[in-house]
Amino acid sequence: MSAEASRLSRLEAESRLSRLEAAWVIARRDFVAVLFSRAFLFFLLGPLFPVLIGGLAGAVGSSVSKEAAVEEVGIAMSAADNAAMIAAQERLAPKTRGAVPILSPVPEAAGNPDFDARSYLEARRGNFAAIVTGTLDEPVVFGTERQVARWQGTVELIAAEARQPATFPASASQTVTASAASERSNRIRTAQAAQMVMFLLTILLAGMVLSNLAEEKGNKIIEILAAAIPMDAVFLGKLFAMLAVSFVGIAVWGTLGWAFWAVAEDAIVTVTQTDFKSLPSPAVGWPLFLVLGIAYFSMAYLLLGSLFLTIGAMASSVREVQTMSMPVTMMQIMVFFLAAATLTDAGSSLELVAVAFPLSSPFAMLARAALDATLWTHLAALGWQAMWVILLVKGGSLLFRKRVMKSGGAGRDKKRRKWFGGGKARGPELEPAE
Repeated sequence: MSAEASRLSRLEAESRLSRLEAAWVIARRDFVAVLFSRAFLFFLLGPLFPVLIGGLAGAVGSSVSKEAAVEEVGIAMSAADNAAMIAAQERLAPKTRGAVPILSPVPEAAGNPDFDARSYLEARRGNFAAIVTGTLDEPVVFGTERQVARWQGTVELIAAEARQPATFPASASQTVTASAASERSNRIRTAQAAQMVMFLLTILLAGMVLSNLAEEKGNKIIEILAAAIPMDAVFLGKLFAMLAVSFVGIAVWGTLGWAFWAVAEDAIVTVTQTDFKSLPSPAVGWPLFLVLGIAYFSMAYLLLGSLFLTIGAMASSVREVQTMSMPVTMMQIMVFFLAAATLTDAGSSLELVAVAFPLSSPFAMLARAALDATLWTHLAALGWQAMWVILLVKGGSLLFRKRVMKSGGAGRDKKRRKWFGGGKARGPELEPAE
C-alpha cells in the first residue's frame, strides 16, 4: 500500500500544473466565460445611459444657468442720461469681459417724474437686480444690501465713462506662450481629470471580480477549483481575467466616446465652453502619461480586486459578500480624496502618505506623472504596488483555505485525488464531469 500511495503521489505531482500555468488556465476560462455572456453585454450598455442622461441634463442645466445668471440693472434717469449710460456700458463691455451689467431703461420710469425706485423694487416688479436713478454726476443705486455692494462701483465706472468717453488709455500688449504659474495650474487640471477618470473606471469595473467570485462560491465551483490547483493561482487567474475584461470594456466605451465626439464635437464644446484639443500636456508627455495611466489603472484594479477576493474568502454567503464589500468601496472613496487633496502639496508628508499607502498610491503617482517629469519614482511605485497585490492575493487564498475549504495538507490531497482521478488531470479547463 505504501508503494501504491507513493506512485499516486508521484503521478499527481507530475500532472499538476505550475502556479503560473494554473493561473493562465483560470484566467482564460473566466475571460471567455465573461466576455461571451449576455450579462457582459448589458454591463457594457449600462453606463452609457447614465452618461447620456448626464450629458443631456448638463446641457439643459448649463442653458438654464446662463439664462438665470444674466442680471439686468435698470436705469431711471433722464432720457439723455439713459442713452449715455447705455452707450458707455456697450463701450466698456468688451474691455471688461462682461463684468459690467446689462443696463435697461425701466419702462415705468419713462416720462414719470414721480417714479419711486424703492417702492418699485419692494413691490417686486420687473426683473432688475438694482435700479440707478439720479444724474451722471450723482448716480443713486437702489437695491438690496448685497446688490448695492456688488454694482455700486461698476455703476460709478459706467457713469464716469459716460461723462468722459476718453478716460481709458489704449495699452500695448505682449503675449507669451506660457508661464510657470499657468503651466502648473494647467497640469493640475490634467492630474485631476486623470485621477477622476481612473477612479470611476476602477469603482465601476472592480465589482466584476466580486460578482464572479460570489457566483462561483454559490454554486461550489470555486471549491472544485481550489481542490484541483493552488488557491493563490485561482485568485491570480481571476484577477487578471477580470482586468482583461475591463480593458475590453474600456476599449468599447472609448470607441463609442470617440465616435460620439467626432459627430458632436462642436455641440460639446459649445455646451462645456472647453476646448479639449488644448488640454494641458502632462510633465512626462502624453505618450508616457497614457502608458503610466494604463499601468496605474491596472494596479489600482488589482489591488481593489484582491481586496474583494479576500472579502469573498472571509464571507460565508453571497449576501455577506455584498455587505462586507461596502466598507472597502467607501474606503476606496476616502483614499481617492486623500490622493486628490495632495495635488498641490507635492513632497509634503500627507502626499508621501498617499504615495506609500497601497490603495491611494496609483492615484497619487498618476498625479505626479502630470506634475513632475521624474521617472524613477514610477518604477519604484509600480514595484511597491505589485508587491502588495501579491501579498493580498496570498492572504486571501490562505483565508479561503482556512474558512471555506477548512482543509490542511491531507484534506486537500484527498480532494485532489478525487478530482484528478488517481493522479490524472481532467484537462486544461479543470471542470468536473456532471
